[in-house]
Amino acid sequence: MIPKDSLKYEAVPLPERDLISGTDSLTAAQHFLTTMKTRHTVRDFSSTPVDPQVIEICITTAGRAPSGANHQPWHFVAISDPAIKQQIRQAAEKEERNFYGGTAGDEWIKALEPIGTGPDKPHLETAPWLIVVFAQRWGEFDNGSRYKNYYVPESVGLAAGFLITALHMAGLSSLIHTPNPMKFLNPLLNRPASEKPVMIVATGHACTDATIPKAATIKKPLTQILTMLR
Repeated sequence: MIPKDSLKYEAVPLPERDLISGTDSLTAAQHFLTTMKTRHTVRDFSSTPVDPQVIEICITTAGRAPSGANHQPWHFVAISDPAIKQQIRQAAEKEERNFYGGTAGDEWIKALEPIGTGPDKPHLETAPWLIVVFAQRWGEFDNGSRYKNYYVPESVGLAAGFLITALHMAGLSSLIHTPNPMKFLNPLLNRPASEKPVMIVATGHACTDATIPKAATIKKPLTQILTMLR
């Protein structure tokens, strides 16, 4: 964060980047679409280790996401420690049993049926890494004074999208898990009250016999997600 006494506008040249236009731009867009079509949420992870540096680089990529007032209101906790993953699973499954036991409501449970989910979450232990994404509701300057963060859900959502894409581009699979509530994660991971856990990203290599729900392969066509005015 910029120090409190340095909050002033200063223009700098746009950093160098690849200049793509015309047919090259169309080709690049199509290539990325083709790549992202191979991304699927999986629940079956192999025990193949993942280099911590890969996780660090993917989280660095997530930190490049745009954010309200450039406050970057996020924090990531990456966990490979088996004991901590076990504690997260136990706490998460407790909440999930309540969820599937009645707190979710019939309509929500019915909507999840084609996905095949339930209260058991073994992936929270079998995945080599868990990345817990926290949203920072407020920040602090070096002198301890608080400052307000802006568009926190939107900013953290963008960073999470960057993270999921980076993991996929690194050859990893991922699964977003959102037990409700998730407040058990703050004391477990020693995070301050200013941070709210918003998701757990399980990541690693998919098993060779991994499966996905057929329903998850059905995506809305472009005509349903795009209105183009020109």
